[in-house]
Amino acid sequence: MNLKELSRHLNLSQTTVSRALNGYPEVSEKTRKRVREAAEALNYSPNARAKSLATGRAHAIGHVIPISTKHEMVNPIFGDFVAGAGDTYARAGYEMVLSLVDDSREEDLYRQIRARGNVDGVVIHGPRMAEDRIPLLSELQLPFVVHGRASEVNTPYSWLDTNNTRAFARATRFLLDLGHRRIALINGLEHMDFAFRRREGFLSTLREAGLTADPALMRSSEMTEIYGYRSARDMLAHDTPPTAFLVASMITALGVRRAVHEAGLEMGRDVSVITHDDDLSYLKNGHDVPIFTATRSSVRDAGARLAEMLLDLIRDPGCGPLTELMEAELIIGSSTGPAPTKA
Repeated sequence: MNLKELSRHLNLSQTTVSRALNGYPEVSEKTRKRVREAAEALNYSPNARAKSLATGRAHAIGHVIPISTKHEMVNPIFGDFVAGAGDTYARAGYEMVLSLVDDSREEDLYRQIRARGNVDGVVIHGPRMAEDRIPLLSELQLPFVVHGRASEVNTPYSWLDTNNTRAFARATRFLLDLGHRRIALINGLEHMDFAFRRREGFLSTLREAGLTADPALMRSSEMTEIYGYRSARDMLAHDTPPTAFLVASMITALGVRRAVHEAGLEMGRDVSVITHDDDLSYLKNGHDVPIFTATRSSVRDAGARLAEMLLDLIRDPGCGPLTELMEAELIIGSSTGPAPTKA
């Protein structure tokens, strides 16, 4: 059955049927329900080309990945986010379009996307403190939602973020309560907004406790396993090594654990470690008992929720800007314990 036949069966125009199936707000809930039930009963599957012509939409969402960060596509964090978003797109009849682009051509690509109309909206990944994609997409009037925030952008825009400042403040406070005073921060790249906010949560909590962070115990770089290993190895070789590590990602924390074990130490007894983003489909934090104490915020759930927000903006551009701040849980694992006392 095609759209014309379904419309004739329902005694409705093809435009009304198409808009009802795609959740347009101007179609009443009663009509949408009637159309959906008929489509399901009659096994109607919309033709993508006809659907696009009827609605004026591409029914696709764009995710643009600059070449300099293409490795992120194999990162479990990116994979979980895209999986969550993809499930939501599929249920709404949308496809996902991933585009790799040279960094110098990113602006041109967005302008081409807008001119071609081959996607109805885009997701901004990895926002920097001063994020130039936000004013660009606002100028192009292309619906978008940012996964994260950009502290130095003052114009309104739609975003979904984890409360990174509070998550790292809470983790730091937990370590202080355990008696730790030499706490190392192994952070992400701090021109990225999430890493900047995590650093602020860490530093502000130390200040509240009357402590000053030791610059020798603070690192900022791309969140890889080898970065975590080298940072922890070097810090543990200090005359006054840290008794605890606060780490920006699960992958980096695995490198920290390797360095701790290589030094002949035991996590949770000799050195404490707290990580972030441990709720990953392909990189689980233990089984019954978590290996790492962690500030947990589901990346998959974030992808699903952000996709819902973007689809809402596409259906009703006047509903934005939409914003949502997700809180992270503190999960207690075996990687933390009281600060060791010297013999």
